[in-house]
Amino acid sequence: MLLQILTLLGAVTLFLFGLSLLSGGLQKVAGDGLRSFLASMTSNPFKQILTGIGVTAAIQSSTATTILVVSFVNAGLLVLGQAIGVIMGANIGTTVTSWIMAVFGFSFNMADFAFPLFLVGFFLRNNKKQRYKDIGEIIIGFCLFFIGFAQLRTTAAVLITPERLGFVQAWTELGGWSVIIFLLISIVLTVCFQSSAATMAIIMILVTTGIIPFRLAAAMILGENIGTTIAANIAASVGNLAAKRTALSHTVFNLFGVCWVLAIFPLFLKLVGHIVTLFGLPDPNTADLTDASNAEAISTSLLYSVCTMHTLFNVTNVLVLVWFIPQIEKLVTAIFPNKEGEEDVFRLRYISGGPLSTAELSLEEANKEIMNFGRICYKGFGYIRDAINEKDPDRFEEARAKLVKYEEITDNIEREIASYLNEVSRDDLSERSSMRIKGMYKIIGEMESLGDSGESISRMLQRAHAHGKFFDSELISRLNRMLGTVDEAYQAMIENLNAPYGTLKDISNAEHAEDHINQCRNTLREEHIVNIEENPDYNYQTGVFYIDIVSELEKIGDFIINISQAKIKE
Repeated sequence: MLLQILTLLGAVTLFLFGLSLLSGGLQKVAGDGLRSFLASMTSNPFKQILTGIGVTAAIQSSTATTILVVSFVNAGLLVLGQAIGVIMGANIGTTVTSWIMAVFGFSFNMADFAFPLFLVGFFLRNNKKQRYKDIGEIIIGFCLFFIGFAQLRTTAAVLITPERLGFVQAWTELGGWSVIIFLLISIVLTVCFQSSAATMAIIMILVTTGIIPFRLAAAMILGENIGTTIAANIAASVGNLAAKRTALSHTVFNLFGVCWVLAIFPLFLKLVGHIVTLFGLPDPNTADLTDASNAEAISTSLLYSVCTMHTLFNVTNVLVLVWFIPQIEKLVTAIFPNKEGEEDVFRLRYISGGPLSTAELSLEEANKEIMNFGRICYKGFGYIRDAINEKDPDRFEEARAKLVKYEEITDNIEREIASYLNEVSRDDLSERSSMRIKGMYKIIGEMESLGDSGESISRMLQRAHAHGKFFDSELISRLNRMLGTVDEAYQAMIENLNAPYGTLKDISNAEHAEDHINQCRNTLREEHIVNIEENPDYNYQTGVFYIDIVSELEKIGDFIINISQAKIKE
């Protein structure tokens, strides 16, 4: 008995592991195309729903799709209204998995074909080319999925019998309370497995073995739809406000659907029965598995009725609620209202939690964070300008303290993004993604150096003031000329960072700005030398501090051009 229970748990684990491999492999093969598809096909609710259906059907995981959508909202790629539409589509797309299990898991013994396919997957997985590795992972995941499912059915046939589960059958005779009990059981199962597919597999086994009637299998399907929203809410708990709202909208959508279906539950079951009987199968609502003469047809009817219920619920729920996306958006916004000061420049805005399920899909989050990092560096540059131009000691000290703080900020952001990229790098990467990550490392390193330069200039100014050396209006004017050329370089850098991945082909804007910085530096150095040689009133020590700041500003220009050069090589 104990061995059988452990075998059952192991079969469930193998089933889930296979599904995880299958989903992960499909996402890797889709790669950048999946990200672009998700980000672009969302211009209207119809496209949003189709996108959700397509992506979920492709990667075989509504949970993965929902987490992707939450992360895309967190990264600013989708707005809340678009995300709600995609999630609605994901609910329909996830029904494909149920039909695959029903058709191939029950009607055919796919485990017989799994081992030869496993051999093919093994050889592909050990190929040097990454695409073949990913395809091998898909095949291996597919095989493990059906081997686990076949073992789950076999073991369940021994363990799940009316005699052993008499207490469960007793719960089937409590009228309306039975519906609620089995709905709650399904929620718990889905939360524990973190997979609606695993719960659907169990529902199929329970109903086809006669442990529960179709009515309660339908109730469990409703519960599974609530339980599957929990994973996205967990993922969003460490995200920003938009991510929390997105995850909650999934829960609101499914909860509302369950409520209105429960309100017309008998009618809904009759509709399912009517659809199934149109295909020549017995009505699942009146099916009796003890009728040996018709047992196979009844079992098939119950199996396909579960899938029909799953699909019909999600399709009709989308058709009902698609018109209320703005209202759902307002509701979740009211539950998670904006709080003044919640968004802080000193915190990461887009990266939350760990990477997404595949490396390729994680890079857009890192890219958005790098774009934000560039804006933070530019804001720090504004304090350099303030510190150089400020004559009031107290205000100068305030600007100097901000430069010191921004140096710490750039250190922290660089470290956090690098840590995230390190985690992403642990997965198998395509060659393009590997090159992109190298470019990102280069960019954040140069940005961290921008913070160091700002802090260095603050120290130079502080030392100059400590020695009683202050720049006159002429030197300030010259420094502002240099600051103007650096500002031009910053604008070019931000423009280039904002270019979509793979579209930046020309960085002449950054190169021209770098030339202007170098020309200005050379001019200021020549003027400095002329002043030393020809102007007796020119203070040499003040000039040393002045030219050191010019040199540091020129170094900032070097860091900035390096960023654009790294971006174009991604």
